[in-house]
Amino acid sequence: MRTPAIDALAKNVRTLMIPGRHQDVTARPGLIVTGPAAAGKTTALLQVGRACHLAHTARSRAGGSEGGGEGGGEGVPVAYVLVPPAATAKTLAAEFARHLGVPITDRMTQAQITNAVCHVYGEVGVRLVMIDEIHRPNPRTTAGAETADLLKDPTERIGATFVYAGIDVAATPLFTGVRGAQLAGRAALIDCGAFPARVGGAEPFLDLVAAMENALDLRAHRAGTLPRLVSYLHARTAGRIGSLARLVRRAAVTAILDGTERITRGGLDAVRIDHLAEEHHRPRNPARARTPPARATA
Repeated sequence: MRTPAIDALAKNVRTLMIPGRHQDVTARPGLIVTGPAAAGKTTALLQVGRACHLAHTARSRAGGSEGGGEGGGEGVPVAYVLVPPAATAKTLAAEFARHLGVPITDRMTQAQITNAVCHVYGEVGVRLVMIDEIHRPNPRTTAGAETADLLKDPTERIGATFVYAGIDVAATPLFTGVRGAQLAGRAALIDCGAFPARVGGAEPFLDLVAAMENALDLRAHRAGTLPRLVSYLHARTAGRIGSLARLVRRAAVTAILDGTERITRGGLDAVRIDHLAEEHHRPRNPARARTPPARATA
């Protein structure tokens, strides 16, 4: 589904990549996609990466001047790296290597792995590097500080635009201190928050629900069912695109398996999605939530 976050990210990535091809002296400016969990950050990242890859491939096959790396051919225009839990600089460098199958050994140092990665990324013509889960490193620890440095250093050695994604990045230690100032000074933030029910005269969540329904391929589904349930769906998912997608997808799968081929309110009620959304929709102790606190007595 096209969302405002995907559109904003796609536009900003394009405007950064074009001048970035001619910038060789300093680190290229980047982007950070931030927001709460299950807000569609990774989805936006992968969708924009896919579009970039397809556009690059089409230009290469048409004989465009941007195809391939230094060795020619179509190359590998996009790289996607996931910051591992409890990452160190070496394990993160290994993730960069793993994405393109750069051969490394346990005896190699972090510097050696990084050198190999930068060389290969340049050889194959990587133009867009997407790094997900950047909220994981804690720069207040020694290992976290080294990992945070590795998030920054390749931007000066790889001729690519870097796009990061993480949960509420601006509120994490990653944006504090000298290292945080460097990252904040080089990257613009794109907020990928929950969808509001209404913004002025627009209803972005309703538009998203309608788009999801249009993509359904259920034989007996009645058009307009999901838009009529938009208030329920917003309350059920807290406006999070990830939670909404899981809810609709699982309800559709259930409808196929039981032969009804349609999504109903009862079918949606029967689906259990992520705990975050369920806790928002159903308080842990509803009876306590409804009972007013007792007055204090002397």
